[in-house]
Amino acid sequence: MTMDDPAIDTDPQPAPTISRSYSTFTKFILYETRRNFYLIGSNAADSGHHIIRINRTTQDELDIIEDVVEYTGKEMSIVLKMLDDGNRASGGLGKARVVFGLAGFIRFTAGWYMIVISKRSVVALLGGHYLYHCENTDIIPVCFNHKVDKPAEEQRLMNIFKQVDMSKNFYFSYTYDLTSTLQHNLTRSSRPNNSPWLFNDRYAWNYHLLACTFAGQDIPRLSPPWLLPLVHGHVDQAKLTVLGRVIFVTLIARRSRHFAGARYLKRGVNAEGNVANEVETEQIVAEALTTPFYYPATRDQSGKHIYRRPSPNYTSYVQYRGSIPIYWAQETTSMSPKPPIEITVVDPFYSAASRHFDDLFKRYGAPITILNLIKRREPVPRESKLLDEYTQCVRYLNQFLPADKKMVYRAWDMSRAYKEKTQDVISYLEDIAEESIQMTGFFHSGPEPYSHFIPVDSGEQTVWRRDILLQNGICRTNCVDCLDRTNAAQFVFGKRALGHQLYALGIVDTPNLAFDSDAVNMLTEMYHDHGDTIALQYTGSALVNRVETYRRMPHWNSHSRDIIENIRRFYTNSLLDADKQTAINLFLGVAGERTITHPPVRGGYRKWFDEEHLKPAYVLHECDAALKEFVKCRGDFWVEYYRPLLFTSLGKHFAYSMNSTLKLPGKTAKDMNHSPFEPHGRRNRPQHPRGVVQGMRQWMSASPNAQANKPSGNTALWPDQKHNTTGAPELDKYSTEGMAIRLLDPTVSETEEAEYQGYIDQCQELLDAPSTMGERKNIEIYSNAVRTAAGEDMAEWSWPEDSLPKYIAYVERGQKCYLDDGKFGEGCSIHFNYEKWLNGLSG
Repeated sequence: MTMDDPAIDTDPQPAPTISRSYSTFTKFILYETRRNFYLIGSNAADSGHHIIRINRTTQDELDIIEDVVEYTGKEMSIVLKMLDDGNRASGGLGKARVVFGLAGFIRFTAGWYMIVISKRSVVALLGGHYLYHCENTDIIPVCFNHKVDKPAEEQRLMNIFKQVDMSKNFYFSYTYDLTSTLQHNLTRSSRPNNSPWLFNDRYAWNYHLLACTFAGQDIPRLSPPWLLPLVHGHVDQAKLTVLGRVIFVTLIARRSRHFAGARYLKRGVNAEGNVANEVETEQIVAEALTTPFYYPATRDQSGKHIYRRPSPNYTSYVQYRGSIPIYWAQETTSMSPKPPIEITVVDPFYSAASRHFDDLFKRYGAPITILNLIKRREPVPRESKLLDEYTQCVRYLNQFLPADKKMVYRAWDMSRAYKEKTQDVISYLEDIAEESIQMTGFFHSGPEPYSHFIPVDSGEQTVWRRDILLQNGICRTNCVDCLDRTNAAQFVFGKRALGHQLYALGIVDTPNLAFDSDAVNMLTEMYHDHGDTIALQYTGSALVNRVETYRRMPHWNSHSRDIIENIRRFYTNSLLDADKQTAINLFLGVAGERTITHPPVRGGYRKWFDEEHLKPAYVLHECDAALKEFVKCRGDFWVEYYRPLLFTSLGKHFAYSMNSTLKLPGKTAKDMNHSPFEPHGRRNRPQHPRGVVQGMRQWMSASPNAQANKPSGNTALWPDQKHNTTGAPELDKYSTEGMAIRLLDPTVSETEEAEYQGYIDQCQELLDAPSTMGERKNIEIYSNAVRTAAGEDMAEWSWPEDSLPKYIAYVERGQKCYLDDGKFGEGCSIHFNYEKWLNGLSG
């Protein structure tokens, strides 16, 4: 050891192995000297600290050494004091800098840069684990005497790198693997994992920034807590309040780093089977009955903890979107808003598509549902070219799969169905969603609620699920861009899955959720934000067609908004996508655009799949044992969630301030007692009313006891409604005693009772009346009025005595005109029929 580094071993030999488990770092402090950077990682309780040293004297190589010893707070203070004394001649340690994670390292033409997260914000809470959004990052040169031979080129590359805005749509977590699904984190897949990384590098967008540090090494030199993967996509969470029960709905979108880029520059599939615009969407629904993924441990008679139980209150459903896995492209040189689609390579064996679907089988298992929403008929063939080629691709690959593992292919022209109004778009998608969910299932961390075991009918046999539920398989949705139509379809799948998830948690008694309810409205807004974010990342503009468009409920300004988004999308794709693609390639470490070459010949064109990948990716008994092991060993959450030394007010707590159904527009505190699953608004009203009488009949017929509750005769009073006729002295009705007695035994006057009974009898008469009878009660008066208007002789008709003088006075008033001097002038001419009618009466 040296005076400069009294606590860090400068010998490049591997440090001695110490049997220990690393704690999780949630806070980082960066110290700087002239020769080294010192990064200290601490847990939430500040009880354990680790330190790494980054050498600043060399520019060509990146020298990082980690001290494997865990220090207490007092020991770390001693170490920092020794480092400060050892560097006194060069200014000491300098001012401490608080950062929130190490995103990686990057090098352009000369010298290395360190990227640290300088600002964060909480966006979700999952099982006691916080999910953060990266608000800002800093790029710090590692070498203190950073010399650049080509400063112009260095600055150009730096500006290109900064075009990938790391302050937007990058997410991370210290204690939860955000790159994997909830089912994988809790149960672990049955597939063998040979990767040296503890996270799924497919969705870690800073993988190149981390991996370039350890180039040429099989195992990363740094421990896992230092390696913080960043997920590019979207994370949103909202709270569903159900009569006092709190449900967390979390939506996580993970964008793949493979074949990533801008809209017209990344289309179709590459030779490795990676498709453009690949996004995995996970919908997690959990009841916040307990914070962690498990229930507290039970105690035996001696008071010792026996075991923890997995919490059965967590569910998740995973969807997938990606471009059509064939070789196709669109040229943007013509400045056309819709460039022609060209199939660039015709592969009769569909080698790239076979690799893509084999990878889906490996990751998600079987079955795979393919929902293809591109257009079938067009005036000028564009998308229809892809439809024919994609259909032929799936048909070719399916013929070699076993009968029970064949991919389920659904091709439907969603755009034409909406324009021609031949089908209800949402209902049709719900049918497909229900079919897919029944085939793949969804993840539930426990058995069904016991209430499902109670039979509705004594003779009905009820099947009760006692084990956890797993999702094996995936629904792959695509349109030409995988944006507008795809997002609307995924919302319908999410709505259908939400009903099943809430039913599995015992929140609702049926998985069918009604539109225009608070729960579905909240989910709609979440999928709108989800779709807008994915669209902005891929095309530079928000969604054009939303869910309301396909429900035929567009907003009043939707047309103008769609025009603006189309113009913005055209401008971005035409002028900005080239620079955007260059920045993404530099960020992800893509050397250059490789030309499409013929892939190597496979062992057999008939057996394009791995038989092991057709087996279930998640086996029930293995996952059940892994879940129990997880809650025993890896389920600790309080390392970050509980911070007893930090003062936090309730209003600033994330779970308290989270968006919820009670914070929707127009909601008040009184709505806490209302169910969020009840539909409301104008969509509940009858679409085609058939008249007052028919509507009243339909409403009254809806009550099964309408006939049974009809009172017979003129009975207007029930025994319990009779007035008290005792001879007790009458009290003052305005006294306190009189008001109390009146409120305890309310009475209704006989006049009001008779009036109300007449109203009930009238409704019952309407219900019992034949359908051929008109809506007027006195048909005779109506007939007389019609014949009078026709000019017939009304002398023979019997009119009421007081009706004729009133009618004559009305007619006389209508035929006279008042002059300015108050005298009557010549009146207007009287219709012949009225004169005849009046003469007949007077004669």
